[in-house]
Amino acid sequence: MENNIVWHAHPVTRIERERMNEHGAVVVWLTGLSGSGKSSIAGALEQALHHLNVHTYLLDGDNVRHGLCQDLSFSDRDRKENIRRVGEVSGLMMDAGLVVITAFISPYRDDRESVSLRLPAGHFIEVFVDTPIEICEQRDPKGLYKKARKGEIAQFTGVDLPYEAPLKPDVHLDGQRPVEELVVQLIGYLKGRGIIQS
Repeated sequence: MENNIVWHAHPVTRIERERMNEHGAVVVWLTGLSGSGKSSIAGALEQALHHLNVHTYLLDGDNVRHGLCQDLSFSDRDRKENIRRVGEVSGLMMDAGLVVITAFISPYRDDRESVSLRLPAGHFIEVFVDTPIEICEQRDPKGLYKKARKGEIAQFTGVDLPYEAPLKPDVHLDGQRPVEELVVQLIGYLKGRGIIQS
């Protein structure tokens, strides 16, 4: 980084924004295989939080690839850069006082840890959507597993690339349970942590 680039501290802090919003600001990072249910859970969680007057924003893997990360491929290097960018944007949104929800496969522990370390302690919530690959393949909402098994898609996580499950996620979701039940579990966690009001 250039020596003449200096971080500029703003007069309004995240803590002041949290106070105004009447809830904490965090990044809720959903990770899991393709087809595990991440996007469905993330969308339902955002709706539930909206009804509780919580200021949120949802970042979804496919949506981000349409703009912020449209220049990236699915090579190992570009996947890491994709997660790095999303982590930076999530951090800015969290600093703005939002509960940021992300839904990304983010298969590598090191990448998720790097995002976590860029945020203030306690403001990264790792949520593992634990769904067996057999179930993900049965769901296969985008037909990606079928294409990967036929060799039409290369470097597909769970087929020819590894997925490194979190060792100690903050929240462990059983991806075979109903979405509504999992949202209740997440809301309970956020309330228990004092991030949103009971």
